[in-house]
Amino acid sequence: MCFGVFKRLCHLGPLTALGIIKFVTGMTMYCSGMWWPSSTTGGFVNTMFFMAWSGLTFYNLLSAMFHGPGYLSLNWTPENPDDCKYLQKCAICHGYKAPRSHHCRKCGRCVQKKDHHCPWINNCVGWGNHAHFTYFLFYATLGCMHASIVLACAMYRALYRNYYLVNHIRNVPIVNLGLMGLGLTVLALGFALGVVVAVGMLLVIQVRVILSNQTAVEDWILEKANSRRKARNQEPFVYPYDLGWRKNVAQVVSLNGQPIGDGIHWPVRDGCTQYSLTIEQLKQKEEKQLRACHYQIIKPFSGYWFPIVFGLKVCYGFPCTDEPRLKLDIGDVIRVTRWRKHWLFGEKLQPDLTEEQQVVFRQRGWFPRPCGVLVDTEDEFSMPDRSRSTMKKNK
Repeated sequence: MCFGVFKRLCHLGPLTALGIIKFVTGMTMYCSGMWWPSSTTGGFVNTMFFMAWSGLTFYNLLSAMFHGPGYLSLNWTPENPDDCKYLQKCAICHGYKAPRSHHCRKCGRCVQKKDHHCPWINNCVGWGNHAHFTYFLFYATLGCMHASIVLACAMYRALYRNYYLVNHIRNVPIVNLGLMGLGLTVLALGFALGVVVAVGMLLVIQVRVILSNQTAVEDWILEKANSRRKARNQEPFVYPYDLGWRKNVAQVVSLNGQPIGDGIHWPVRDGCTQYSLTIEQLKQKEEKQLRACHYQIIKPFSGYWFPIVFGLKVCYGFPCTDEPRLKLDIGDVIRVTRWRKHWLFGEKLQPDLTEEQQVVFRQRGWFPRPCGVLVDTEDEFSMPDRSRSTMKKNK
């Protein structure tokens, strides 16, 4: 237990987040003590509010980190065995994926209502910790806005300290920082403003997720569903979990931050079932397998994110995703299922391994298109060089 907590905490992301919180809090309290001392009524209220933001940020960060998103049990199956046909199976967890559950390669488990894997908490954001994670973003943004005001005002008073003393200006707080103190204050102000911008943007994204009840993973699934149906002149896909913003918020937000429901069964809108989205995923997976093709590697690839040896277009045209890059050697055969203009995504074929070993040691990722050549062209969907519009026209 203690080792698990230590392992979760001792990671670059959480240590950086906790370090920024402590540093900004310490410098803000130091400057606030000179700019607006807590011995005054206003200073006391100011200190209490700021410490509340800092404490709530710290608490919700640790809660999101250690409470976790909620994981499906290994070998999980639905209550009704007949429902297995509507679900995908996870070869690593040896069970089925419940509705809204997705496997995280970093956590090594199937996560309930997975939104994304966050490096700042060294954990996934999902059903179990979505509220705590959102509260952490909210209080961090609010606290750093407060800290920015205090630090900026204190630094202004410190810069004009001699002017106040020489001209005998009274009723003005005298802030004495010194050279090192001034440098640390500027650094703390930079961190605070950076948090306001960066974390504020993440907060906006999470508010959108909560209002639409649509995670980042489901947003991608919905986009593919609508594209697939549009190509067939079908009606747009009806997202089953959007119940209106009030009910959507009520599924996440609670006073104590505890998750609502069991993370497996979800209320759906009229005309939809628990498996409406999973059935759509199965159809998308089936089509992905049909349009997969094979590439043979003719140029080695080191797995670097910015391989300058393949040209500038490949470097700045990389896919905007945290998915891994695939290290390749000449002669490797890759089964490609996704593509961009300059990059391909696929899985390395390993015929010398058994089926179980291939699941455990599976190697998937992106690699530059110039690394390989197409070795099969069974149908038009096997040609990733063709755009959708070209394929539609040829049809």
